[in-house]
Amino acid sequence: MKAYELQDASGISGLRLVDRPVPACGPYDVLVRIRAVTLNYRDLLTVKGGYGSRQKFPLVPLSDSVGVVEEVGQGITKFRPGDRVIASFFESWLGGDPTAEKLSRALGGSVEGVLAEYRVFAESSLVAAPMHLSDPEAASLPCAALTAWCAVAKFGGIGPADVVLTQGTGGVSLFALQFAKFSGAQVIATSSSEEKLAKLKAMGATQTVNYKKVPEWGKLAREMTNARGVDLVVEVGGVGTLNESIRATRIGGAIALIGVLAGGAASELRLPLIVMQQQRIQGVTVGSVDDLRRMVAAVSNNKMRPVVDRIFPFEAAKEAFNYMASGKHFGKVAISVG
Repeated sequence: MKAYELQDASGISGLRLVDRPVPACGPYDVLVRIRAVTLNYRDLLTVKGGYGSRQKFPLVPLSDSVGVVEEVGQGITKFRPGDRVIASFFESWLGGDPTAEKLSRALGGSVEGVLAEYRVFAESSLVAAPMHLSDPEAASLPCAALTAWCAVAKFGGIGPADVVLTQGTGGVSLFALQFAKFSGAQVIATSSSEEKLAKLKAMGATQTVNYKKVPEWGKLAREMTNARGVDLVVEVGGVGTLNESIRATRIGGAIALIGVLAGGAASELRLPLIVMQQQRIQGVTVGSVDDLRRMVAAVSNNKMRPVVDRIFPFEAAKEAFNYMASGKHFGKVAISVG
């Protein structure tokens, strides 16, 4: 089979297309023929060695895929050849609270990823893909979508009376907007691009803010909610945007801390405001297989369709990485494998 390997931490240039044997299927394994994969910002960090000692080279990168069951072991009961499946980001986190052991096996990081024609998975880590989604759409669910789902539905508990603030137009932020909207909530969405703000509005954002034109967008978000503040901020910027997120959040509200896309100094954080307003900051690290099943059910029931910006052929995987690194995309960047 064909697969891409990261030979070292030299960046996208370190990706090599290689020949590997099709992995053997054990008695409790499922051999999946990969049909599509999608990229996350985490994958850009991985190709640059951003996951440190947790990744070993050579490594097949990427965590998100959809595929068709090719072969099952004798002990498999839930799946059969021909079933279309997606795999959990964390292979060993089946449910409950996270532990070091449950988080120890992350696809495309601490263990081999999915940028290959075939991969063997444990039956327990697989979930049936929503029938109404295309392969690239289904392949976008395991990491970015599940992270957004856990932020909005699991930890945020967002409902019709709530207001959610999303940052930018990456995969997590767009999924968060979609999940918030079919929960009945209002959404304030930010971007530095007027063109992208128009697209966010078309997706259902109640109000939008250009954070380049309005650097103190947290103050504006409060004004947009009649000085109350938003119920949840889906925070993907990290320290560089956290102060404005704190300013935007209502008394007793929550900030789902997911990414570290923006810079900034931690010493300048408005920690007293978090205390005085009794705000909660919740770290979100994808989710469990149980969480993935719940999210897939919600996606299917609401007939939600992920936003896929562009699909690259398997032979152009490096171009897909470079395109994502350019920041020009709106939604997910996918690679067709089949």
